[in-house]
Amino acid sequence: MQKVYDFLKKCNTYYLATTDGDQPRVRPFGTIDLFEDKLYIQTGKVKDVSKQIIKNPKIELCAFNGQKWLRVQAVAVEDDRVEARQHMLDSYPELQNMYSATDDNTQVFYLKDATATFSSFTEAPESITF
Repeated sequence: MQKVYDFLKKCNTYYLATTDGDQPRVRPFGTIDLFEDKLYIQTGKVKDVSKQIIKNPKIELCAFNGQKWLRVQAVAVEDDRVEARQHMLDSYPELQNMYSATDDNTQVFYLKDATATFSSFTEAPESITF
């Protein structure tokens, strides 16, 4: 899982896919955190992405560093603890202008039953499950 975290962190931006009914939705994300041996993402409850994840928690992340790409299939599980939200915000202090660990909007999810696959044009794929 550390390798997945490091790759996503270095990319700065990854793309998160959800579903909205039968329509896929993809958008750029930048928050990734390791907390209590779990990989976390963050959003706001007022956003459509939050509503989509709550309705169907199966998500996929994709990132590219110029040579390799990473796809992560997972189930997003909400962690409503203040400690989890605060850890994320401590990792991204610039978000503290918009979010607070104790507000009714900040939301974090950890990735469960995840399969991460690293791929490139020159190497065999490598999969990691967590």
